[in-house]
Formats: sequence, C-alpha cells, structure tokens
Amino acid sequence: MPTIQQTYEMNATAEEVFEALVNSEIIQIWSQDEAKMSDQVGGSFMLWGGQMFGTNLEVVKNKKLVQEWCYDQWDAPSKVTFTIKTKGKKTVVELLHEDVPEKSLKSITEGWNDYYLGAMQEMFETEKMKK
Repeated sequence: MPTIQQTYEMNATAEEVFEALVNSEIIQIWSQDEAKMSDQVGGSFMLWGGQMFGTNLEVVKNKKLVQEWCYDQWDAPSKVTFTIKTKGKKTVVELLHEDVPEKSLKSITEGWNDYYLGAMQEMFETEKMKK
C-alpha cells in the first residue's frame, strides 16, 4: 500500500504545534469541523463528523504522535506519524502516512495540504499576524 510523506514548516513552537494536533478545541479552529481528540496512548479520536477516526498508538509530548487512522470507506486502517522538530523560531512537522489505500491516495495527499497540516499551518500564520 502507498505511503505519503510531507513536511510542513509552522510559524509556531513545538508546544503550540503539539497542542494543535491533540486539543479538540484548536483542531476545530483549523479544521472548521467537529473534532474529538485525545493526548493519551490508547485514546480515541474522531474528525469530520466521524468520517475519520482512530486510536493513538504513541504520544511523546511536543515531539511525536502516532495514530491508527480509519476512514469509513476503507477496508483496513492506516498509520499516521507526526514528528515535530524545532527549527529556529519555527517548528517542522514531518508527516508519514503509511498503508494508504490506492483508491484514496490522491484525495488523502491533497487532504493533508488542504484540510489538515496545511490548514494548521495557515492558522499559525494568521494567528501570528494578529499578535
């Protein structure tokens, strides 16, 4: 099954980026949709009205988040790893999305940029401009 690898530079600290990945209220800001998220290993999450859901497999505060992702139209789950690294005053998020169903590869690749990490990146740009 295909793998997606993308890198995003965020105008935020590692702490702010981690919070934006695990805090339901912040996720609802950048995703513009309902979200339930946990910051605990074994904790479950739900995004976009339940279309995307799963479980946290590994949580290393401000450094790494590994999740099992399920989509209501997939036969099997995929695995998403967010690796967070400080780069000067910014933070780099390395995305590794493994076992993406072939039929969903294009839409999921675009979705990361349009609705998830790209949207989070845009939120941080907008927030920093306000300060």
